[in-house]
Amino acid sequence: MDQSSRDNKKVDENSKQEQLEAHRIQNTGNRMTTNEGLKVANNESTLKAGDRGPVLMQDFHFFQKQMHFDTERIPERVVHARGYGAHGEFQLYKSMKKYTIAGFLQEPGTTTPVFARFSTVQGGKGSMDTARDVRGFAVKFYTEEGNYDILGLQFPIFVLFDAFKFVDSQHALKPQPHNDMPTASAAHDNFWDFVANNPESAHFIMWAMSDRAVPRSYRMMEGFAINTFRFVNEHGKATFVRFHWKPILGVHSFLNEESLMIGGLDPDYHRRDLWDAIEKGAFPEYELGVQLIDEEDEFQFDFDVLDPTKIWPEELIPVEIVGKMTLNKNVDNFFAETEQVAFDVTNLLPGITFTDDPILQGRTFTYKITQQHRLGGSNYPDLPINRSICPFHNNQRDSFSRHRIDVDQVNYIRNSLAGNTPGPTPPEEGGYFDYPDRVEGYKVKASSESFKDFYTHARLFWNSMSTVEKQHIIEAFSFELANVKNESVRQQVVDMFVNVDKDMATTIADNVGANPPVGEHVSVTASSPAVSQANTPHYPNTLKVGVLIGNGFDGPEVRSAIETLQQHGVFTEFISEKLGYVTGTDGTKIKIDEIFVSTHNVLYDSLYVVGGRTDNQAIFDRNVSEFIDGAYSRYKPIGVATTGQSYIHPSEDNHLAGVVFAANNPDFGTDFVTAIATRRFWDRR
Repeated sequence: MDQSSRDNKKVDENSKQEQLEAHRIQNTGNRMTTNEGLKVANNESTLKAGDRGPVLMQDFHFFQKQMHFDTERIPERVVHARGYGAHGEFQLYKSMKKYTIAGFLQEPGTTTPVFARFSTVQGGKGSMDTARDVRGFAVKFYTEEGNYDILGLQFPIFVLFDAFKFVDSQHALKPQPHNDMPTASAAHDNFWDFVANNPESAHFIMWAMSDRAVPRSYRMMEGFAINTFRFVNEHGKATFVRFHWKPILGVHSFLNEESLMIGGLDPDYHRRDLWDAIEKGAFPEYELGVQLIDEEDEFQFDFDVLDPTKIWPEELIPVEIVGKMTLNKNVDNFFAETEQVAFDVTNLLPGITFTDDPILQGRTFTYKITQQHRLGGSNYPDLPINRSICPFHNNQRDSFSRHRIDVDQVNYIRNSLAGNTPGPTPPEEGGYFDYPDRVEGYKVKASSESFKDFYTHARLFWNSMSTVEKQHIIEAFSFELANVKNESVRQQVVDMFVNVDKDMATTIADNVGANPPVGEHVSVTASSPAVSQANTPHYPNTLKVGVLIGNGFDGPEVRSAIETLQQHGVFTEFISEKLGYVTGTDGTKIKIDEIFVSTHNVLYDSLYVVGGRTDNQAIFDRNVSEFIDGAYSRYKPIGVATTGQSYIHPSEDNHLAGVVFAANNPDFGTDFVTAIATRRFWDRR
């Protein structure tokens, strides 16, 4: 067996986790040493000239410890600084051999290790998870042909169609440079001034003002690669492709006020939610879908298929589901894995290549520059989290933090001393090749006229929204623009969005003190139901119910309800006046997870009101009532035990929208689960 065969066999046998195992170090139970292995006798005191004297320069133990601490923080990402990741696997449902030669997309059942990272864009590492923001959705596939990265957002489009203006868009989005405020928010003059003067952003802004920008969970957030790529098959035929990640649990969101409150109560809400779900075995799942367009049909649509500011409507170009990603392992070390993971749009495979999408073209070099700056040099691909599971050989040498110890004498090509190796692999043997796309035209600094329809897809988005979603968009615009101090900027934004919908823009203008916009009402008939969250799947799985409970509860009734919730995958937390246990009338004991002062009603998807007796009954009753008022006003489902009816009474027709009573209801458990899955009762008065 030659070396190549042995390498390939090794790839087949080793998963990414097995590869990482060699780098996982357990310090617990071991003696302390320096980085070089010298045993440390004292790790609490510096070496001094006398116990009250000056510190001596020869205390190399102290200086090594201090210098390492001084350099622990690497430069944070300029965008997507706050992120969280997890390991998992991708399993292929159906072969894509008809369209691409990419190895991991050939045989149904093929399993590929992955690492996924979710992130916000505007805020720094210390900002809150739940801000209204663009979110990254990046997935690294550790395939047998090398690493392949799909870099996406929770929106299917980008803010601009030319990469030359990307830096300007991000400068405008970030905190204003004169005062470095606000953090984790685009509600300021600079950003909205940019929007008003760059109308190609209109479609993106509609998504950013929608409920999509405040996801309930990373586990309930759709992902899109935003750019148009090419699949290329074994016959050299190319097909345009866009990638989608569709969460099994559906796409769900917070209300705007909830996102702000939760950001203060628990800035780690989304990362905690992801971590807890994986630890409990409720593994997040996302199906991978592809939209495909034959190259010969490139110009058959009323939009340019290469325009990153336009969607491919799913009703026109269906999403074909091809596989599923399951995130099933949390990281062992946040810095070594989530912080050091480096994604790159140029991490491609044979059979997947670029198009002339102008944003995609602009992304081809920026990731490498960023990672080299952030991770200390050009050897970042050799960090354990980034390292390919297949062997790699080249003549790259040296630079910062070199991990490999290359033993060859020869480090150049062409050569005779090493048999002209390492040498290239012909495309017919699996080598990467560029698609021979025809190029013609003059060299110009210009953008295609076919991209310059700024409002049709923004109108399509608005027309696709439900009544509730439209109201939320108006509220989000009003919140953002109310924080813009410059009256001219507010007016410019209102005048811009009259091109999307006059009634919407007029209402926003009235809310923020701008003049009514001048413009004709544009009649929109086209819609895309797929972009509305009103049409997303609804499941109770992993939704969190806060159980408000004291002593003296009905043990059998509560046990039955909790068992039903757990059988349907609902998470429960018991909330009372004090930590410890509460006891039911039959002796049933329940451990309390949270007390009223340590949690809040916005942190729960639903409430189960049990009630009961406590030492401070008046305070307990007040807290229960406040939780109920908060959940009810935010349209959330509420279950009421027989002992909880003193807090919330059935209406005269024995019905309050989304409130389920246990009294005289043998189906209370299942009725409550159905209400939890519904999530919001918008018709509640």
